[in-house]
Amino acid sequence: MLRGGYPGRMNEHDTRDDTVTGVDPGRLDDQQLMKELETIHRTRHDTLLYGSNDALRAHNDRMAGLEGEWLRRNPRRPVAPGRTREGARERGCGQGAAPGG
Repeated sequence: MLRGGYPGRMNEHDTRDDTVTGVDPGRLDDQQLMKELETIHRTRHDTLLYGSNDALRAHNDRMAGLEGEWLRRNPRRPVAPGRTREGARERGCGQGAAPGG
């Protein structure tokens, strides 16, 4: 095992077209998965603005894999009412359509 609890052999990373794509999300424990999600979300904006098309594509693929694994493990996660479409509509009631309106 490497520091942080990651699998010990570097060749345990997945590859696609000779590009290292990271450890398969299904092989990460819950703490590692959350750390990976926090890291990828933190780097998202810079990758979108300044990364190459290949970097953005790899970032998209990795993010989808990590998020998909988190959702698979947490199918009954609590959902905040304000984060649903209905909740968003309720927040909009009584407010003008334009900002500040």
